[in-house]
Amino acid sequence: MPTKSESSYFIRVQSAKFKILPGEEEELLNKDTYGKAVATYLQPKLIEYGYNVPFFVCEDWGWWVEIKGQPFVLGVLIYGWPMEDGLLDVCVRVSKEPGQFWSWLRFKYIDRTPRVRQLEKDLIQIFKKDAEVKIVGITEDFPLGDVS
Repeated sequence: MPTKSESSYFIRVQSAKFKILPGEEEELLNKDTYGKAVATYLQPKLIEYGYNVPFFVCEDWGWWVEIKGQPFVLGVLIYGWPMEDGLLDVCVRVSKEPGQFWSWLRFKYIDRTPRVRQLEKDLIQIFKKDAEVKIVGITEDFPLGDVS
């Protein structure tokens, strides 16, 4: 994993497990925002790592995997673009940037860095442990398609 960054990382993965699921097209809010297979895959894996993962949902940009029990809103963002063979080119990212933020609820600064970095490490470990999943790269820049 890259080090000394102030940003969350995009973890790009590919696997035969990550394809467009039957009926997923009807759940999409925008064209080509796939990733339900990845959300379905990650939910029980993250629970095994001790995270409270009550649900996942399609958003207008991709898929959101909710993580409860943190002192701030936290989740995993999933972006999946279809490839020619029906599989998905996928990247996942922690929803928050590392660093401090002001919490009006707790009336103090909270450092998100340890929780963000731990979730990134756990995501990478989940993918590395699965011989059927290939980590294509880890980068600060969005790795899918042409965004210019």
